[in-house]
Amino acid sequence: MTIRDGALVDLLIDFSGRTVLVLGDLMLDQWVYGQVDRVSAEAPIPVLRIAPERQRWTLGGACNVAENVAALGARAMLIGVVGTDAAAAQMLALTKPFAADLIAAPGRWTTVKTRYIAHGQQLLRADQESTEPLDAVAAAGVLDAYRRRLPAADIVILSDYAKGVLCDAVLAEAIAAARAAGIPVVVDPKRVDFAAYRGVTVLKPNRLEVRRATGIDCVDDETAEAAGRLVLEAVEAQAVLLTRGEQGLSVIPAGGAALHLPTRARRVFDVSGAGDTTIAAFAVTLAGGAGLADAARLANTAAGLVVGKPGTASVSRDELAQALHDDDLLATDRKIASLAPALARIGAWRAQGLKIGFTNGCFDLIHPGHVALLSRARALCDRLVVGLNTDASIQRLKGPERPISGEGARATVMASISYVDLVVPFAEDTPMRLIEAIRPDVLIKGADYTVDQVVGADLVQSYGGRVALVPLEAGQSTTGTIARIRAAEGRG
Repeated sequence: MTIRDGALVDLLIDFSGRTVLVLGDLMLDQWVYGQVDRVSAEAPIPVLRIAPERQRWTLGGACNVAENVAALGARAMLIGVVGTDAAAAQMLALTKPFAADLIAAPGRWTTVKTRYIAHGQQLLRADQESTEPLDAVAAAGVLDAYRRRLPAADIVILSDYAKGVLCDAVLAEAIAAARAAGIPVVVDPKRVDFAAYRGVTVLKPNRLEVRRATGIDCVDDETAEAAGRLVLEAVEAQAVLLTRGEQGLSVIPAGGAALHLPTRARRVFDVSGAGDTTIAAFAVTLAGGAGLADAARLANTAAGLVVGKPGTASVSRDELAQALHDDDLLATDRKIASLAPALARIGAWRAQGLKIGFTNGCFDLIHPGHVALLSRARALCDRLVVGLNTDASIQRLKGPERPISGEGARATVMASISYVDLVVPFAEDTPMRLIEAIRPDVLIKGADYTVDQVVGADLVQSYGGRVALVPLEAGQSTTGTIARIRAAEGRG
């Protein structure tokens, strides 16, 4: 199922009914703040005087993925391993908002990354962790919890940080069980050999991980796609979601054209945990019914927000909705294009297998009848292109007193309508030049026309396209509206 670009904000309301199962390496981030006033007499190192009230704990790794899932309004189930140490109790307390199964493994550490900070910068990071593969008892405990939780999941995220939880036995069984149940699996990998993740639905490596696995440095869209295709061969996945840092991200599907999205970051404060936010938003959106492209767009927006926050952080549904709303306002201008850039955009849509619809008109004083026509037209295609008569064209057709609204205003209003994907002004008396260039799959006009009266109908039908006549709203016309306004002015 593919959701329209303009419907991404509406898609957010569906997250509350979705459940995401996260399995992987659990981590705690400890932040210790203090002040440095002197250098040690014992060694040439700064002495950090710790402020007792300035210590905090946050969730990292797979825990941060689950936290991002929950922040977006979906239900998070979390499975992982902890030690039998004091940090395990802290982990238990912080994961209570999730349906969490924390499997205790004697002899292992609970993974903790402790950062010592003074004057706004890190002085030192100390890691407490176990990285060896799980023993048979711990692995069995993880898989028992996974099988118990799996039937309730809409999608699975495997968060691999190379801390041993997703060892060979656990990884292979987790993928196989989800596939047998028909549940999509999205993986954030850490292994150099991606073949270990064979059979997943989507693999989400970053640029460095892809370079290690394929030998290709993703310096541009072309090399990113080439590397992604190699990964697809190794993993036999439906798609690769490649995060490329400041270059944004790329989604490379097995059976279609790649999509490359520039970074959405307005400012970068801290990139810690950005990958967790990306995979959480991507998976939740897929579970909500979106296609790969729209899930990638939403994940890209979420990542752009989270890097503007300090430390490992999450993005709430409200923050994401506001960002998408702001993007819709900015996107209005991007919907208006002359023919050459419009053809480039239409070509990209066609490469994704999308059906192109076309309609045209003056749309002077847009009224509910116009909106109804556009709604019905959009239902017949995946992308709707509207040819808009310029002012000079309308004056020739309707007389010197028209249009009432200038072409700039008409184009802006038309582009703000969610059913419309592209607005292309034309100065000729008919849209024939646009139709010849665009070659729409569906040519749409109101039912006040007959097929033989529709400009371009013969051409569209000649290459197998369709001409559709849609019903009009009774009593709605610009001419009638103008007449009523003038009558009211006369009475006045």
